[in-house]
Amino acid sequence: MLQRRLRLLQAVSLNMSTMVGMGPFITIPALVGSLGGPQALLGWFLGALVALCDGLVWSELAAAFPGSGGTYHFFDAIYGDTRVGRLLKFLFVWQFLFSAPLEVATGAIGLAQYIGYLWPALKGTAWRVSAELPGLGSVDWRVGWSQVLAMGVLGAITVLAYRRIEVAGRLLVILWLGMLATVALVIVAGFSNFDHRLAFDFPPDAWALDRHLFFGLGGALGIAMYDYLGYYQVCYLGDEVADPERTLPRSIMISVLVIALAYIVMNAGILGVLPWRDVVRSEHVATDMVLKLYGQSAARVVTWLIVWSAVASTFGALLGYSRVPYAAARAGHFFRGLAKTHPRGNFPHRSLLAVSALATLACLADLGTVIAALLTSRILVQFGGQIATVFYVRSRPDLAAQLRFRMALFPLPTIIALAGWLYVFGTSEFRTVLYGLVSLGLGLAVFALWDHASARPRKRPATSA
Repeated sequence: MLQRRLRLLQAVSLNMSTMVGMGPFITIPALVGSLGGPQALLGWFLGALVALCDGLVWSELAAAFPGSGGTYHFFDAIYGDTRVGRLLKFLFVWQFLFSAPLEVATGAIGLAQYIGYLWPALKGTAWRVSAELPGLGSVDWRVGWSQVLAMGVLGAITVLAYRRIEVAGRLLVILWLGMLATVALVIVAGFSNFDHRLAFDFPPDAWALDRHLFFGLGGALGIAMYDYLGYYQVCYLGDEVADPERTLPRSIMISVLVIALAYIVMNAGILGVLPWRDVVRSEHVATDMVLKLYGQSAARVVTWLIVWSAVASTFGALLGYSRVPYAAARAGHFFRGLAKTHPRGNFPHRSLLAVSALATLACLADLGTVIAALLTSRILVQFGGQIATVFYVRSRPDLAAQLRFRMALFPLPTIIALAGWLYVFGTSEFRTVLYGLVSLGLGLAVFALWDHASARPRKRPATSA
C-alpha cells in the first residue's frame, strides 16, 4: 500500500517545480512573438486567471476524492463503472498516452537546448538515415546530439525518481530550492538594470482590435498555460499526501499565485533589459540577458542554474504522471502489470519505467510541436471533462455531501476556466487542433471496440455427458 508521507511543503515544491522547470526560459520568445511586442505580457495575466479558476476545479475534486491518478481517479470515484464512467476513464488514459510523455519530454528537450549554449557542438547531427521508400520517395531522418542528450537526461532522472516517495519528496525540495534561486536571480538581474522604455516599447498597432490580436492573444495564452501546467501535479499522488482535504487545495492555490507573480515579474524584467525584437530571436533568452549585463562567466552560471530547474521540472512531472497508469491498472482499466509496486520501496516502479520510456521517445520530436500537441490532446477530455464533472457532483446530493472544499462564486470560476481552455483550443494551429481531434476520434473508436468486447458474455466450457 502507498503511504501518506507528502506534506504541504513537498506538495508545493512538486507543483511549483513542475510549473517552472524550462517553461518560461524556452517559451518567452514565442510568447512575445505571438503578439509582436510587450503587450504579450497580457497572456501571462490571462493565463494566471485561467489557471487559478481551473485550480479551484482541481481543488474541489481532489479534496473530495483524493487518490492516485488525478483526473482518472476523479472519474472513477464519481462515475464508477457506468458507461459514461468507462468512456471517460478510457479516454483520459488514452489521451494521457498522447500528452503526458510529451510534457515530461519538454523539460529534457529544453535542458538540451540550454546546454547547447555551453557546448555549441550539440547543435550538430549525431546520425542521419537516408533511404528511398516505395510510394514515399526520398526520406531523410536526422537525430541531433541535443536529442541524444535529452534522452540521456531522462534516463538519469528516472534513476533519481526510482525510490521511495519520502526519499523522492526530500530530493524534490532540494531541486525546488535551486529552481527558486534561479528565478530569483533572473528577476534581480533584470530589475537592477530595468529600462522602462524597452519594457513598454509597444508597436503602433499593439492594441488594435483585429484578427491579429484575437489569434495572437490566443497563442500567448496557450504558451502561458503550458508554462503554468503542473499546478495540480500533486493530485496525481493523492494516495501519498498527508491530510489531503487541506493539503491539496492549499498547495494548488499557493503554487498558482506564487508562480504567476514570478512569471510576470521575470518577463517584465527581461523585456526591460533586452529589446523585444531581440527577445523574439533568442534561443537562450535568460542567458542572453545575463550575458549582456554581466558577461560570459555569469551567463554560464545562470545557464547551469536553468539546467537545474529543468531537472526539477522533469523529475516532478515524471514522478506525478507515473502514478496515472498505475491507478488505472490497479482498477482494472489498463495493463494489470503496471499495478505492481516495488517490493521494497513501495512505489509504482513499472509504471514509472513505462512513462519514462514513452517520454524518451518523445525527445526525438521538436519542442514547438511537442508543446502544441500536448495541449490540444488533453483540453477536451481532461480539463473540459473535469469542469463538467464539478457540475455533475454538485447536482447529486450524495456526491455533493463529500465536498470538503467548495470554490467561491460558483459557477463563475468554472465558466472562466472553460472559456480559457476553449479559447486556447480554437486559436491553435490547424495541425495541432487536428492532432487533438484525431486522437480523440481514435480513442472513441477504440473504446467502442474495447467496451463491446468487454461486455460480450463469456462462453461456458463444454461439459462431458
